[in-house]
Order: sequence, then C-alpha cells, then structure tokens
Amino acid sequence: MSRSAKWTIVVVVAIAVLVGALIAQLGEEPDGAVSAGAPVATGGQAAPRPEQLAQARRAADLPPCPAGDGAGPQQLREVTVLCAADGASVDVAHVLAGRPVVLNLWAYWCGPCADELPALAEYQQRVGPEVLVMTVHQDPNQEAALARLAEWGVRLPTLQDGDRRIAAALKVPNVMPATVLLRSDGTVAEVLPRAFVSADEIAEAVGTQLR
Repeated sequence: MSRSAKWTIVVVVAIAVLVGALIAQLGEEPDGAVSAGAPVATGGQAAPRPEQLAQARRAADLPPCPAGDGAGPQQLREVTVLCAADGASVDVAHVLAGRPVVLNLWAYWCGPCADELPALAEYQQRVGPEVLVMTVHQDPNQEAALARLAEWGVRLPTLQDGDRRIAAALKVPNVMPATVLLRSDGTVAEVLPRAFVSADEIAEAVGTQLR
C-alpha cells in the first residue's frame, strides 16, 4: 500500500471518529435544558407538581371565587386569571360585579402583607357580605401564596395573577401591597398604594366611599 493511501485511510478514520463524537454530543441535553412540553418555572422557582399544588390548596382551604351579578368594572372586562381556590379560569369583571369591592394586591414575599392580609380578613368579618374583600396574588408562585395564606390563617377569595394583568388594567402603581376600592357600579373610588396594619385602619380608609 502506498504512503498516500495510508494517509487517506487515517484521515477517513479520524473524520469518522469526529462525526461520531458530534452525533453523540447532539443527542445529549446540556445542563439546564428543558425538553419540549416540560413545565418551565418562572422566577427561578421549580414548577410545582400537580399533587403539590392540590395539597397546598387543601391546606389553604380558600373560599371559591364568587359569581358576580352584572357586567363588572369596565377596565377589567376580558381580563381572565385563575381562581386560587381551585385553579379555574375566571372572568375578573364578572367575579367583581354587583357589589362594592375592596381589592387587595399582594405577593407571598411582601413583608407588610403578613400584617395586612389578616387585618383584611378581620375587616371582612366586620362588614359582612355587603362588601366583598378579595385578594390578588401578583407572583407566579401559586404554591408559595397558598402556603402563606394557610400560615396566616387568611381565608379570603383570591385571584392568581402572576402577570399583573389586573393592576395594569386598573393602573395601580407597581408597589405592593396596594388596595383598590371599587363601587358597586364598577367604578374606581380610590387606589391606595399603602400598607394597613389593622381592620380599624382599613375601615377608616374605606370610609363612606363604597356607598
């Protein structure tokens, strides 16, 4: 065999080895890769498994999101989010229609919310069914929100809105917590970008604005 033929064989074998290594590498997913169809976590949080989320919902034991009577706030029509109690998609305007609403926007990592949400629950007990106190969780981590509500003993109807669609529609400043007072006709009485620490403070802030 000539020297040129030997070199040809060596080159062909080397190319074959390189091609085989490349194919093997392409067949492996790099660290952190996500297969098509796999749940993608947001905010660096692992997406909870369905059974974990179901367990968190049972522990929180939230009331169902109400069915309102009427069209609801104009700004919120066609805005849909999830009901935290069961994960069902709800029409926000319809849920809030027909009665005065104290709408509280919060997140599980919000320090002042630990005092404010129990105060809101106490305020709801005081005013009764004439006024709806509803909370809106504004972070994608549903499981953490449910855990916080269970920890604080707060059982208020809650919307899961990780994309802040409700805040955007109502033009609420990008602060948390914040509270929006909605009249029974769906108009905004006031936006309160502040924290409350007691039911008395909430009652004073609401005053007669929802009548």
